[in-house]
Amino acid sequence: MGRNIRLLLAIAPMILLQGCVASMVSNVVTAPVKVVSKTTDILTTSQSESDEKRGRDMRKREENVGKLSRQLKKVQERCADGDRDACKKARDIRDQIEDERGGG
Repeated sequence: MGRNIRLLLAIAPMILLQGCVASMVSNVVTAPVKVVSKTTDILTTSQSESDEKRGRDMRKREENVGKLSRQLKKVQERCADGDRDACKKARDIRDQIEDERGGG
């Protein structure tokens, strides 16, 4: 009778834990696929992400052009009043605006 109890105690955990074992085996098998998938997501950029980045860059450039244009207007007024340094600064600002419009 003692032998039957030992056999029952040895078999019971296998029956009770078979769901856990199956789940663990499933996790071990699918882990490499999940890692590769996540790495691919991190390393690649989707078209919509590229479009969003391009849009942000364009808005930032246009914002910079607006600021430079306002500065240019003020400097041109001083240049018209005879300030030679302001005239040089106006040329520099025009160059910056051209650089911004050219993309960089």
